[in-house]
Amino acid sequence: MSARSTVLLGACGHGIGPGDVELSMDDLRVVARFAAGSAGEVLQLFEADRPGDPRPRVAVDAARSFAVGADRTTLQRVAAVDAHRAAKDAVAEAAKHAAHAAGDAAAAAYLHPLARASQVGHILRATAHAARAAELAAGGAPAVGDRCVERAGRRATPGLVDVLRRYPAAPTGKNRVAQLMTALDLSLRAGP
Repeated sequence: MSARSTVLLGACGHGIGPGDVELSMDDLRVVARFAAGSAGEVLQLFEADRPGDPRPRVAVDAARSFAVGADRTTLQRVAAVDAHRAAKDAVAEAAKHAAHAAGDAAAAAYLHPLARASQVGHILRATAHAARAAELAAGGAPAVGDRCVERAGRRATPGLVDVLRRYPAAPTGKNRVAQLMTALDLSLRAGP
C-alpha cells in the first residue's frame, strides 16, 4: 500500500496487476477538482440556453463536493449521466458541450486504474468540452479553444500531471473535442 490515502485496487479488486496503475482517492480528487474547474467556467452557457434545468450544475457540484472530501457515491455517477442527458435537450451547440463538460467532471471521480488511453478522457475530456463550448460561444473561433486549453494547462497541478503520466497518451481523434484533448494531453506531458 502507498503512503498516500487508500490505494484503489486493480480492475478486479485483487491488487495492482499488469495493465493497472496505482491510483488513490486523493488522486481522484485532484482529477475531479481540475475537471470541475473547467466545467464551471462554461456552465453559464448551458444555463442561458436551458434556464431552470439544474442537471449540469448538479454534476459540477457533485464533482466539487467529491474533490474537497465528500465520499464518492452514486451521486457522481447519476449526476454525470443526467448532465449528459441535459446536453441532448440543449439547443445551442455551445450549451451542449457545456453540459457534456459538467457530466465529464462528475464522471472524473470514476477514473479507472486501467492503463488504457481511453481513461485519459476521465482526466481531460471535461476541459476539452469546456474549451469547445467557449470556442462555439465565440462564433467557432479555434483560437478561443486553444487559449482555453493553454489556460487549463497553466491551472493543472503537479499532482494532476503525475496522474495523467501514469496513463498512455490520449487517443487522437478527428473531431474538435478530441483535438483539444490531445493538445492538452501533449502539453501537460511535455511540461516540467
